[in-house]
Amino acid sequence: MTTPADIFAQAQALSGQLTAWRRDIHAHPELSFQEQRTASLVADELAALGIEVQTGVGKTGVVGYLGEGGPVVAIRGDMDALPIDEENDVPYRSQTPGVMHACGHDAHTAILLGVARLLAAMPDRPAGQIRFLFQPSEEARDNENKSGATRMIEDKALAGVNAVLALHVASDIAAKRISITDGYASANEDSFEVWLRGTGGHGAFPHQTVDPVFILAQVLNTIQGIRARRIDPTKAAALSIGMILAGAASNVIPSQVYLAGTMRSFEDDVRQQLRDELAKALEISRVLGGDFELKLHPGYPSMYNDPDVAHLLRVSTRDLVGAHALIDPEPMMGAEDFSYMTRQAPGAMFMLGAKKDAVNRPHHTPIFDIDESALPLGAAVLVDATCRLLRQKAV
Repeated sequence: MTTPADIFAQAQALSGQLTAWRRDIHAHPELSFQEQRTASLVADELAALGIEVQTGVGKTGVVGYLGEGGPVVAIRGDMDALPIDEENDVPYRSQTPGVMHACGHDAHTAILLGVARLLAAMPDRPAGQIRFLFQPSEEARDNENKSGATRMIEDKALAGVNAVLALHVASDIAAKRISITDGYASANEDSFEVWLRGTGGHGAFPHQTVDPVFILAQVLNTIQGIRARRIDPTKAAALSIGMILAGAASNVIPSQVYLAGTMRSFEDDVRQQLRDELAKALEISRVLGGDFELKLHPGYPSMYNDPDVAHLLRVSTRDLVGAHALIDPEPMMGAEDFSYMTRQAPGAMFMLGAKKDAVNRPHHTPIFDIDESALPLGAAVLVDATCRLLRQKAV
């Protein structure tokens, strides 16, 4: 029987290929729902392994099917890049101006290709089907406000799936360390735009105006009080204003103020409360003689790591490389569209430490990069956990 030690050794032997895939994809980044070259590379590699391939899933996604019957375990890797100019001076630097893999999706795609190769070659692979989900557009949504995960679900990519796995590289966690959260692992995300309206006028005659800047000052205080005084203090929530635009001259009171921000939460009832409380806070503008318009832009839901699947990932990590590789998790208020998939089937995402050097290389910045020596460990954990899930779900 293939042991965790065997899996880790095989993944380590694949290190050069994992790095080559990652660098090729990194050098040729593609924006959300434009991943044509990446999808073609993925489809060709899967077909060469004898894996059944379906293209055009969720617009530009690829699904590979290995094995038949049940149970069914799916593994997701996202493929899209970001509209960022890369500043790293490396041989694999982006060759596409204004586009960069600044969040590690190149690594996710490479790792999932490695997982497919290892599982396809496993002589005693457990019975059931493994579904490789190469997902487009995690970073953005289309004109119907749908991301790649949503589009793949609509195209039945998760039909009949019993469990789903994913990983995300982390440039701020030491290489070859793994963090796995039980329960909520990322947040609900809603963005909003607000127009506070008054009448405006001459700055020397404020009494003749309804000043939206004055209204803004009262509204901001009330908005900041939502988290402090309206939300249960034992529940996670954040509400931040990121943009305020008003006026064009020092002696002119504007007729309108624009502001925009984001709201984050874990629980769906808190998400709805934040929306409701924001609308209530804006009513102050009407009390003061003005008016408002609110546009809410619903984003990704919170991601819930099934505790049983998360436990299994920890067991795989421990048996592969030892318990020392596991670090204490910290829930975060970022958003991740893998959350849609974990609402279709029990699943979990783990963070794969890949800090490259002493330089701070945050995600979504022009200097983002990773330690590629972490790639084999990510592949090994996914392979081992997939086999465990297939055996577990078959019982």
